[in-house]
Parts: sequence; structure tokens; C-alpha cells
Amino acid sequence: MARLSARGAREALRGRTRHCEALDEVLTTVQGGLGAVLVLRGEAGVGKTALLDHLVGRAARCRVTDVAGMESEMELAFAGLHHLCLPFLDRLDHLPVPQRDALTTAFGLSAGPPPDRFLVALAALSLLADVGADLPLVCVVDDAPWLDEVSLQTLAFVARRLGADPVAMVFAVREPDLPHELRGLPEITVDGLAEADARALLDSAFPSRLDTQVRDRIVAETGGNPLALLELPRALTTAELAGGFERPDTRPLAGQLENGFLRIIRSLPATTRQLLVLAAAEPVGDPSVLGRAADLLGVSLDAAAPAEAAGLIEIGASVRFRHPLVRSAVYRAADARARRETHQALGAATAQDTDPDRRAWHLAQAADGFDDAVADELERAAHRARGRGGVTAAAAFLERATELTRPGGGGVRRALAAAQEKLRAGAPDAARSLLETAAAGHPDDLQRAQIARMRAHLAFVSQGAGASLPLLLDAGRKLERLDPPAAREAYLEAVAAAMFTGRLGDPNDLQAAAAAARAAPPGPLPHRPTDLLLTGVATRITAGHAAGQLPLVEALESFRVESGAAGESEMSWMWLACPVAPEPIAPDLWDDEAWYLLATRAVRLARTAGALSILPFAMGYQAGVSVHTGELAAAAALLDEAASIAAATAAAPPLYTSLLLLAHQGDELTARRAISSAVHQATTRGEGRALGLAEYAAAVLHNGLGHYDAALESARSACEYEDLGFYGSSLAELVESAVRCGARSDAETALRQLDERTRSSDTGWAQGVLARSQALLSEGREADRLYRKSIEHLSRSRAAVQLARAHLTYGEWLRRENRRTQARDQLRGAYDRFTRMGGPGLRRPGPAGAPGDRREGTEETRAGRQRAHGPGEQDRSPRRRRSHQP
Repeated sequence: MARLSARGAREALRGRTRHCEALDEVLTTVQGGLGAVLVLRGEAGVGKTALLDHLVGRAARCRVTDVAGMESEMELAFAGLHHLCLPFLDRLDHLPVPQRDALTTAFGLSAGPPPDRFLVALAALSLLADVGADLPLVCVVDDAPWLDEVSLQTLAFVARRLGADPVAMVFAVREPDLPHELRGLPEITVDGLAEADARALLDSAFPSRLDTQVRDRIVAETGGNPLALLELPRALTTAELAGGFERPDTRPLAGQLENGFLRIIRSLPATTRQLLVLAAAEPVGDPSVLGRAADLLGVSLDAAAPAEAAGLIEIGASVRFRHPLVRSAVYRAADARARRETHQALGAATAQDTDPDRRAWHLAQAADGFDDAVADELERAAHRARGRGGVTAAAAFLERATELTRPGGGGVRRALAAAQEKLRAGAPDAARSLLETAAAGHPDDLQRAQIARMRAHLAFVSQGAGASLPLLLDAGRKLERLDPPAAREAYLEAVAAAMFTGRLGDPNDLQAAAAAARAAPPGPLPHRPTDLLLTGVATRITAGHAAGQLPLVEALESFRVESGAAGESEMSWMWLACPVAPEPIAPDLWDDEAWYLLATRAVRLARTAGALSILPFAMGYQAGVSVHTGELAAAAALLDEAASIAAATAAAPPLYTSLLLLAHQGDELTARRAISSAVHQATTRGEGRALGLAEYAAAVLHNGLGHYDAALESARSACEYEDLGFYGSSLAELVESAVRCGARSDAETALRQLDERTRSSDTGWAQGVLARSQALLSEGREADRLYRKSIEHLSRSRAAVQLARAHLTYGEWLRRENRRTQARDQLRGAYDRFTRMGGPGLRRPGPAGAPGDRREGTEETRAGRQRAHGPGEQDRSPRRRRSHQP
């Protein structure tokens, strides 16, 4: 962890009483046996590290472990987590075997398939909790945004689950770069010192040396930043100190600080500067590695003495720079030749058997020109990184390997692999650049087809489905004779793109894509789940719902039962390469068990692979399941995280799933604004499927609020085009709104279509929604039977919202039949279910006897209005203004 000098640390706490108290409270909590978390936010040099030092100094009755993020390690998966857990690796045998195996694989201590990210995170939580059980543990994470991505995600996971475990986690984050992983955690902002404290600090450091006006100018320009107050005057000339007679520096504060450190560094002996460059390039802070590298360059560690005397570095059990800006200043001051020599020595000093990836990276930075041996080493490092789920690291290794590969030596293959990893890691611009490199490297026919397919993927990301469709069809045709399995995958992606374009595309596009898919060469035997999916989707589109039902059921079942490495590979392809096509299949078949399983697995696979370009899609998919099951808080959390990841990777967030959440929460104003915006965006981008989903969400919202005319209009629009996944549910909304509006013909037509789409499905979801829709159009004993049937079927499904709606509509029907006692039971059941679903926008009916409920929607008020309106108006009475969505 970077440190100020002892005196500087004390002075930097001036004016920090509130922050010290917050840190002391963290210690009190963890020493009391509970977990605690705090994020310190502030600009570089504002005193976050001094506050962390204060925390460590006060933690005498705790065990402390720390890690500082470093830019040079950001590409190495799990490097930060490994450093933090390093003192506790002797406790790995205390962990459950699956967790231990996942963590040892992630740390490169054992070989195995890519570890499940969730298991790695659980293992880290278990390990830290085990340490804390003996003595309260304080984990200090400085410069958190510079940690490698998977380490930061894992530590954020741990931080959110510290309850009764005596473990504290304190993160320091440089503004304005608060990582999305840390958002929502308890935080405190570290601002510049107040003017009086800033003057006092400056006067204490430079007594009798500063002109008053210069002092005031420094205080104003630094904004009270403690490190700047202590360091900038050291970089000023005598003339500047005396009266500011030279032009003030207008560079950003960090640049001014670094320039100040550079002046000190340049005054040091050459051997000292050489040793500092070695230390700056060695990210672990291991003095033994530093010593071996220094020996190779003929430099003694004693050369560090002048730098230590200047307070720039401290070499003891570990190597620590005074501040990250010192490290960056040292490294940037070195010329290219000095850097190459430095990395060459560090590569030679790093053990091949214990740290091969870091050794390969150092040798890569040392290379000057083509180097096939180092490129091969980097490719092996990429394979190891991918095996640990480090997509970002694998992409970085392959990108550098491409640069080091001489023409004709496999550079096209490496550039293609690097582009694929960059795209998965959420870096489309870098992927596009690598594709151009591959295209310029004389690719063969197969590689040209692979380039064409990847360009289509990039077009989907940057321009939308419409732009990618012709490119995917072209790639499929090129791959047919070269790689038939890949051709089938490309055609499935083309069908997905046409589905996404939907009603806003050429009406013939979807049929053409499906026809090309059906005509594609057969896949390998035994059939892969993706091949079954392609056959099912293509048949469904070209031959109709009934013909496609059986092959789609077979495809869905194959994905459900696949297990082991092969199954995981298939699922990885399904989500990493084709985020659209699989999404609607399970709900289109009314199979919410498969929907839940596939959604959960999709998120797990995307997390495990570190595929940030796909993870928001998968999280949106899982959020849709959570809405269906009535877990609205979980859905909101998933969508919030997905939006943060999408923002960090410049991808589109899962906007349209959020519409369903808003519609089910019943917040009319917010939902209508979001739906209106989504309609505009979908129309602009040519995303017809998204437009249909927005209309479906509007129908759900308006049916819930009792705005049946508006619901009918939206449901009709949603049902104008048969979008897989929610067309059947749109029909159900159309039945209800049409019945309420007296449009019986529309309701009966929609019911016939709904019956056709649920007839072959025996799931509780399908049969329950059908029975409720039939009940809305029935009377007397038949209506009673159908409502009961609906509740019975939905009770054996995950469709919690639909079950609550069934209780509500049945209760209202019973009330109209003057069966008040039975009605009260059904309405109370609906009320209780909506209450458990929760949500800040909850609008729900209040049954008789609901304590303190005097809103318009209570049963007594609605029943009174029913009697006032009489039977002729009962379906449009204001008593039906309720939300069946939480």
C-alpha cells in the first residue's frame, strides 16, 4: 500500500476527524464480531492512503492484509485476490472441496477446467471468514479500480455478504473512477482540506519560506489536497516561493504532482534511478525478485538508499512506493531501451514454474521486434488465463502475441483469437482493430470466413441486428464447405438477428434466414444442442407453431440435461456467440422451469468466462425470470448491475426487461416515460422485437392500473407480430383488456390463438393462464371451475405474479356473485402475495380487514361502487382500478 512519510501521514489527518471516526467505527464493529465495509472516495493525493494507514495503526487487536491495485497487473486474472489471500493459503484445506479446488485453480496452484466464478467468490468469503474466526480480520484495498477485474468483482461479492463474520473490508477509490462493482456499498468522500487546515498544513511543512500570496495561491489551486500541499512547494523555484514571479503551471493536479516527483527522481544517482525503474516495473513488490533482477543488471539494492532518504520508496519485507504517482513518474521517466532492459531482467528473475504468466508478460514487454518464442509463451499464458476465466487477460496476451509474430508465423490465427477475446471482454473497438490486422495478414479461405462472421458480430454490437443480418448470412454461406458446424452457428445467429429486427424489418428476412438455416449442411453426430435449436427455430418459423413445437422441446431438453465439460462448452457457445436466439424459446414453450435453469446457467457461464459483452444480456434474461417469479427486488438488482457493466463496456443495457419490471411495479408515470423512450429507441434502431416487448409491457401496466382502453390498444399492437417469447403472454393481456372493454369478439379471437399455443404444453404456467383467460369469458359454474383450475395449475409453476392475478380476478368474480366470504379469502390471498413481492412502486388491492388500508382500492370501497354501478357497468367500474403487479 502506498504511504506518505510518517510526518506527512500525521499532517494529512489534519481536518479528518469525521473520516477517522468512520474508520474507528469499522474497527469497533469487526472487533465486536460483525462484518463491516467502507469505501473511501477521493482524488489522488487527498489523503486516502493516510486514512488507511490510520486504520492499520489502530487495528492492533486485528489481523491485517492489504493489496494495492496496479495498472501493470490489471490484465492478470485473480492477481489482486491472490495477493490479498497469500498469507492465508495454508488454510485452504479448511474449505469445502469444491471451493478449495476452484480457488487453487484460479490462483494457478492446480490444473483444472475454468473455475466457477461463484465458487471462487464463495471460497474467498469462506477463507477470509475462517481467518476472522481466530482474530478479527481487516482487509485493506488501495487503488481498487486498478485491481484486475475478476479480483475486484470477487472482493465486491465478499463485501456484500459480510454479516456475522468478523471481517472488515475497506476500499480506497480515486475519483471519479468508482467501479460499478462497488456501487451501493457504504462510502465516505474524502474532500480537500478546509482552507484553514490547508494553510496550517502548508505552514507546518514550510515555515518561513512561503510568500503569503504564493501560499494562498497554492491552497486555492490544490483545492486543499494534502499531498499536493506537501509536494508542490518542493518543486517550486526560489523565485516562485518568494513571490510567484514565474508563470503558474496550468496542468492537472496529478500531472503537477508527478512533475514534482520527477524533479526529485532526476536528481538521484543513475544506479538509484535504475533500481527505481526495476521496482516500478515489478508489480508484486517482492524484494527477492527485485534483488535477482538487480543482480542481473549489476545493481545493488544498496543503491536504493538515496531514494529511501528522499521518502520515495521503502524496501523491507515488501517494496512500497510512497504514492502510485511516484511509481508512474519513475516508469515514465525511463526511456524505451531502459524499460526493455528492465523487463528482460524481471522476466529472467521470475520463476517459470511458479509465475509463468507474469514472466511471459515481462519478456513480451522486453521484446524489440518479432519474437516467435515469446509469442508462443504468451499464447500458452492466454490458454492458462482463459482456463481461469480471465477473458481480459487472455485478450491482452493474445494481442501482444500477435504483435510479436513474424509474417506467416500464425499471426492471423492469433489476431482472430485475440479479437474474439476482446469482443467477449467488452472491447469492440480493440476487436475491430485486431480483425483488420488479421485481414491484412493474408488469411486463408476459412480465416476469411471467420473474419466475416466476427465482423457481423461487431455490426450487431455497434449498429444493431439489421446491419448484422446480411453479414451473418454471407458468413454462413462461406463457412458451409469449410466448417459446416460453424456455418450452422452463423445461420442460427442470422435467424436471431432477423427475430430481433422483427416487425420493423423486411417481412421476408426472417423466412429467408430460417430457410437458409434449414438448408444448411447437417451438423455432426450426435446432434449438438445448438443444432437441435437451429432445426427447431427454423421449423417453427417456416412451418408454423405446431410443426416447430416438438423439435423445440427436444432442443430445450438437450440444453437442460447436458452436463459435464461438453455441456458447459455448448452453453458457453450459446450465450457467448448468440445472445438472442435462445432467449425466447423457454417462455415461448411456457416452460418456466427450463427458463429458470437456462437463465441461471447463462449468468453463471458469462461470469465464469468474464464475458462482459454478454453478461448484461444474460442478467437481463435472468431478471425477466425474477419478474415472472415475483422476485422484484432481485430483478432490480440484476438490472442495476447489468446497466453498470454495460456502461463500463459501452454496450447497450437490457433496457426492455426493465420495462417489464416497471410495468409490474405499477409506477405509472415512471413506467410510461420509460416505455415511451423505449419505443423511440427501438424504432430508431430498427429493433422490432424490442418495440413489441415495449407494447406488451404497456399492456401489462395498463391492465394492472385498470386503464383497459389503453391496455387494449397496447395489447393489439403487441399481437400484430408473432414475437417468440412473449406473444402468448401478449394474447393473455389482450383477452383481459378486451373483456373489460366489452370487445368480446377480440377477446374470443385472442383466446382461440392462446389455446392453440398452450394446447401442447402441460406446464402449470400454460394451463393456468389459459384457464384464467377462459374464465374471463365464462359465467356461472363454468367460470368458477375455470378460476379454480387456473389457481391449481399456477400453484405448481414458478408464475407467482400470474398466480396472484388469478386469486385477484377470482376474488372479484366471487364478489360480483355476492359470495363475499369466499371473495375475501381470495382477495386476501392476492393481497398477501403482492405484498411479499414488494417493490417501491407497489400498488395492490386491499382486502377487507387489511390493517390501516383506507385507499380507493380496498374491497369495501370497490364493492360499494359495484352495487352503485349495477351489473351493466361492472366490468368498467372504477373499483377495478388496481394493480396485479407489485
